[in-house]
Amino acid sequence: MSEDVHDFGPPPKPKKSRTKPTTTKGKTTTATQKAESSNGIAAGQLRSLVERIERLEEEKKAIADDIKDVYGEAKSNGFDAKVLRQVVKIRKQDQAERQEQEALLDLYLGALGHGDAEAPLLDPARVEASEGNSDD
Repeated sequence: MSEDVHDFGPPPKPKKSRTKPTTTKGKTTTATQKAESSNGIAAGQLRSLVERIERLEEEKKAIADDIKDVYGEAKSNGFDAKVLRQVVKIRKQDQAERQEQEALLDLYLGALGHGDAEAPLLDPARVEASEGNSDD
C-alpha cells in the first residue's frame, strides 16, 4: 500500500498591504491605523462588536426556531399552543404583577357582565328588567 502524497509547492506569500506607511515623529503608521484612530473610533473594536452582534443574532434565530419546533411538538401531542404561550408568559411574571393583572381582568370582565364579579354593570338580566320596566 502506498500513500499518495501531493506536493502543491511552497505556501503562498502573504499579500502586501496596499497602504503606504507614513512616518510622523519617528512613528510609522498605515492608513488602517489612521482610520482606527480617526474620530475616536477603533475600527478593530467596532468590527469585533458588530461580528459578536451578528453571531448572537444567528443564535437568537436558531433558538427561536427551536422554540417554534417545541410548540409544534406540543400541538401534535394535543396541547393548545396559544394557551401554552400564555402559561409561559404568566410564569415569567412575579406573583404581585400576576395578581394585579388578574384583578384588573376580573374588574373589566365584571364591568362587561362576564366572570365572577359581584355586581356586573352589564348583567343581561338587569338590562332586560330595566327595559321591560320602562313605561314610555
